Amino acid sequence: MRIEKLTLAEWEQALPDEGFGVFHTPEALGVLDEHTDGELHLFGGFKGQQPVALLPLVVRDRPFVRMALSPPLGYGIRRLGPILMPTSPKRRKREQVNSEFAESVLRAVDADDARTLFRLSCSTEYADPRPYGWAGLDLETRFTYSVPLAERSPEQVKQSFSKSLRRDIRDAEDLDVSVEVRGLDGARDIYRTTKERFEEQGIGFPMSAAFMRDLVDALDDRARMYVAESSDGEFLGGIAALFSNDAAYFWKGGTKGIYDGVSLNGLLHWRIIEDVLTDPELDDISRYDLYTANDERLARYKAKFGGELRPYHVVESAGTPMTAAKKGYRMLAFGENLLG
Repeated sequence: MRIEKLTLAEWEQALPDEGFGVFHTPEALGVLDEHTDGELHLFGGFKGQQPVALLPLVVRDRPFVRMALSPPLGYGIRRLGPILMPTSPKRRKREQVNSEFAESVLRAVDADDARTLFRLSCSTEYADPRPYGWAGLDLETRFTYSVPLAERSPEQVKQSFSKSLRRDIRDAEDLDVSVEVRGLDGARDIYRTTKERFEEQGIGFPMSAAFMRDLVDALDDRARMYVAESSDGEFLGGIAALFSNDAAYFWKGGTKGIYDGVSLNGLLHWRIIEDVLTDPELDDISRYDLYTANDERLARYKAKFGGELRPYHVVESAGTPMTAAKKGYRMLAFGENLLG
């Protein structure tokens, strides 16, 4: 296998039609490159001229330590990691591509050096992190909920929700409240209320408003800000939904939007799902990813949407230096559990 570092234009050409997350898009990676204090490396693995694997890594060189991260921490990106595109359907060939690519990337960033901290939080599509474990890195499995939407009607999807969630949606629909899709104004309101909610809980919110603004702007129609408003236009709550080629993602927002004693979050999620099911521009979207299901309290709420529990894998350097680095990141984030 030949490994190359790609430009964003070459990366865009190498991406498959599906099976990657919204943060793998060149638009999102370009914004990340502008805002991160590291260097974005876009690794491509090739068999001849055919791309068979991709991995974006942000590499930060500091005195006595190198960090190679996908995704970097502090940007609200939970999953990134490798994309596999083997040309053969045979398991042995697929595993060979995976192993060769992992070995090549680890060599390229000197991951076996004690001063290198390597970390991947992979997409749900990346199912086999074993080559990294065989190379001596730690593996951990985490989870998200994914609501299947392909070939289902709105009524079928809604009937898969819990009774209490359906009731919340009905109660919110009876209010004098509308849900609109907004642009950067909506992003600013969602950012502000999410940051305020974190701070109320004594938790830091390290992602900058500028990063969210630039990301939403660059993603264009891949980002929709769903905003609940009163009849006089007051912002009551909102959710930032992002779209890859085949999935919608609940990204930010959904803080406690209570109006007239009724929670508006269920209605906001339902409007996103309704749009996926009815908007011709979203015909290729087959699922709604609730992004994480690792906090017990939040997982209980997200389970009400009847989604499938899907695992994703975290790969990271083992040993004391990585433990110290995690502690440092948590301090930098004013207490937010960025590794959750």
